[in-house]
Amino acid sequence: MTPIIKASKVTFTYPAKVTALRDINLELNEDEVTAIIGQNGSGKTTLVKHFNGLLKPTKGEVLVEGKDTRDLTTAQLSKIVGYVFQDPDDQLFMSKVYEEVAFGPKNLGFKGKELKSSVKNALKMVGLWESRKKHPLDMNLNDKKLVTMASIIAMKPDVIILDEPTNGQDHQGIVKVESLINKLRKEHTVIIISHNMELVSKVADRVVMMYDSRVIFEGSPKKAFTKKKLLNKTYLKPPLITQLGQGVKGMPSDVLTINELVKELQKVSK
Repeated sequence: MTPIIKASKVTFTYPAKVTALRDINLELNEDEVTAIIGQNGSGKTTLVKHFNGLLKPTKGEVLVEGKDTRDLTTAQLSKIVGYVFQDPDDQLFMSKVYEEVAFGPKNLGFKGKELKSSVKNALKMVGLWESRKKHPLDMNLNDKKLVTMASIIAMKPDVIILDEPTNGQDHQGIVKVESLINKLRKEHTVIIISHNMELVSKVADRVVMMYDSRVIFEGSPKKAFTKKKLLNKTYLKPPLITQLGQGVKGMPSDVLTINELVKELQKVSK
């Protein structure tokens, strides 16, 4: 399988001589949900900004669908990789939700029925079609976040990056984001940056753990959350269900769901 994104020996140094990525080798496969985790300052956001061309490697190369990002503009890459920012206020600027969501597709050349259809489908997917005439900045944080997601979905990229999609969200907002990711995975490759390990355990097929500008682990959530030393190094904790299981003698250390926990508890109690 050819990876949809491939980073080879990528190093990136900001103009202030701060090296944010060091010798990154990473392959992301089509139709996977990949979670990139790590403490603040570990290089997560810097890494994903290489996938849509906002940043270009100081050394090494990043290939997106086999094309070197240094040979493409950010506008060209936006047709393939869509990026939803952590703070929706950094992304919202139109006076109506419909116009906000239509802006990206228009710039990609969508017109007429294609444009209307892409906007309508995106807003329906996030549950905001009925709010299409509202001013985005008058909405609560949960809905602002969904508007920014819809604005990227409407552009129909192959890859969608969600930077801290549940940051600042209440429980209802988190549930909506989780449901949306599970919808998106059917047609897109999804990359999430997140400190929410509960979300990661529920939606991710693969976890990439970063520390001090390097990738220190790649693997399934089950394996990731058993790596106590690495998690401690990155100031992260496994999901609560996993922590509970790890506290019970004789229980496997990789339990991720309530159903798994109940089954294992029944085994232990026999």
